[in-house]
Amino acid sequence: MRLVIIGAGFAGMYAALSAARLRDIRGATPKELEIALVAPEPTLVVRPRLYEPKPETLTAPLADVLKSIDVVYVQGSAETIDTNSRAVTIVTREGTKKQLSYDRLVVATGSRLFRPNIPGLSEHGFSVDQLADAVALDKHLHSLASRPASNGRDTVVVAGGGFTGIEAATEMPARLRAILGKDAKPRVVIVDRSKAVAPDMGSDSRPVIEDALKKLGIETRVGAGVESLEGSGVLLSTGEHIETETVIWAAGMRAAPLTTQIPAERDKLGRLLVDRDLRVPGVAGVFATGDAARAACDDAGNYALMSCQHALRMGAFAGNNAAAELLGVPTKPYHQVAYATCLDLGEAGAIFTLGWERKLRLVGDEAKKTKQQINTVWIYPPRAERAAALASADPEHVSEL
Repeated sequence: MRLVIIGAGFAGMYAALSAARLRDIRGATPKELEIALVAPEPTLVVRPRLYEPKPETLTAPLADVLKSIDVVYVQGSAETIDTNSRAVTIVTREGTKKQLSYDRLVVATGSRLFRPNIPGLSEHGFSVDQLADAVALDKHLHSLASRPASNGRDTVVVAGGGFTGIEAATEMPARLRAILGKDAKPRVVIVDRSKAVAPDMGSDSRPVIEDALKKLGIETRVGAGVESLEGSGVLLSTGEHIETETVIWAAGMRAAPLTTQIPAERDKLGRLLVDRDLRVPGVAGVFATGDAARAACDDAGNYALMSCQHALRMGAFAGNNAAAELLGVPTKPYHQVAYATCLDLGEAGAIFTLGWERKLRLVGDEAKKTKQQINTVWIYPPRAERAAALASADPEHVSEL
């Protein structure tokens, strides 16, 4: 029997760990149940940190962890999924293709930044979505130091006032001063079509966020969108033109395109609708998890968000349940009642909230310490030691903040 997992992000990593854990508990051997993880590289990109400097360092190796738990790493990118023949076509680094059959499949392909057809966006826009995007932005920012001082050089426009946009924007003043000199006076502008930045954060947190933006000198343009970009500036829907050489697009996510190959229902974000065991209804042998799935967290109408907090735990349940079906043992319905938000605010600290209503619990330096603990410890892979790695993947205890 073979369980195939597509994706080495947070959900894919924990799907592999959890499936291997259950295999070990049930006393099955790797020959009796092969677990294979397909990804371009055996590496976890620590995506929630890509707004930080030196993004090329924000990865964690997985090869030794996978080896320690007898998970087969298959190098390549999944190109097609045939759910009738239960096979995945993989394109290798060299461009060759091979097929990998499966008895159960876990789709953990993550999400991608939504880039609308705005004139100039593809040519002149940057992002912190994928590792290559963040590296390109970092190189661009460092190239600014060789250019003459000007309003355009010293101005950054961030399109999107949600979590990613705020973290990218609040980190930017310090990043630019480190590059342009401590006496530099960078200008950062957040543009969002909503009536306020952080529209989902609620009345507790929004004043703290707005105060942090003011403290950092970050301007906002709410009720406005980006109409077009060029190398020297951006035009807003209000008619305002902002002179800038750096526009960071951070407005919206969609499930990765591979989900469209699964003949099943999807939501407006492209996520596959799944049942409480994270199966894709009507498609035999297929599970979806992380940003690829729309999953109910509880019985109160809350659904998992596109976040590593949900992806970690969802991955553990998906891997466990896919393996459980093959091993003939009961599955575990996914549930994630606890929910927390920790938002970095650059030199202004951070905020930490609890619950879906996002009640404010920590602010400033205290919240910043929690954010740093999350970003540098909690979301990283376990050490490559079999017992510890398997113990980390109990779905009932993963990421239940």
